[in-house]
Amino acid sequence: MSSTVSEATEPAGSGTPGHATTRPGVWLTDISLVLMALIWGINFSIVKFGTTLVAPLAYNGLRVMIAAVLLMTIVVASRAPLPPRRVIASLLGLGVLGNGIYQFFFVEGIAQTRASDAALVVAASPAFIAIIGRMRGVERASARRVAGILLSIAGIALVVFATTRGDDGRSSLTGDLLVLAGSLSWATYTVLLKPYTEHVSGIQVSAFTMVGGAVPLFLVALPQIIHANWRSVPALGWGALFYSAVFALVIAYLFWYRGVRVIGPTRTAMYSNVQPVIAVIFAWLVLSETPTIWQGIGMVCIMTGLLLTRT
Repeated sequence: MSSTVSEATEPAGSGTPGHATTRPGVWLTDISLVLMALIWGINFSIVKFGTTLVAPLAYNGLRVMIAAVLLMTIVVASRAPLPPRRVIASLLGLGVLGNGIYQFFFVEGIAQTRASDAALVVAASPAFIAIIGRMRGVERASARRVAGILLSIAGIALVVFATTRGDDGRSSLTGDLLVLAGSLSWATYTVLLKPYTEHVSGIQVSAFTMVGGAVPLFLVALPQIIHANWRSVPALGWGALFYSAVFALVIAYLFWYRGVRVIGPTRTAMYSNVQPVIAVIFAWLVLSETPTIWQGIGMVCIMTGLLLTRT
């Protein structure tokens, strides 16, 4: 089902599939996606801070497993009927891509570059999603939406250009490329996940895909988790781990899956373009990553592109 159709239908699991939604329901999705962008925008600096205290792989393996356990606990407690086994198997497999491979590239990359750099590279995801979605025939692109995507990409290019010109020793091409590889993984995962979000509840999609990624990632990270000096981690470090596990991987993911189901993957992904704005400002305040005038211009382009895509 294309995003143009899913935007006008009731979310799956509501009991009235195919019936038109009320306008407040659609705007509730928009508000939740803004909150998602806020959580994820702040998370770049949070993860950057956390990986200075513990090895990136250990930090990531533990936070993803915490999120998986929490989500599965919610699913079990809800006692809602589970999807068929073949659907669960598919979600677990997709989770390897979306919550295993992606998270590995994301955290390893952000540990090697600036938080603002990583946020701006991740903002390429909507373009990847639009291209992959178009190739698979699950997305339609009107002239307005294409203009919005192109304007957002132009804004991203301006911000990346300004950021990579900095010579503070904290940015890395390797880190940027790792984050970019993660963005491509996430885009592919989002498009492939679309059909399941129409028939499986958001909490179950989130839980099974998180488990699918958490198990292999945890096993790979286990040696570093065992050897990490967790006793030396300060309270602020544990707070960072809690935030990046519960807020970024549970709450924000539920908002993301609702958006994919209600307004489609490309339009949902466009909200991730708000992340650079939040991430750059937060990294400036917390990590002293000073933004430039070109970043400001780029942010205006990104926000304008988002408005064009959603109106």
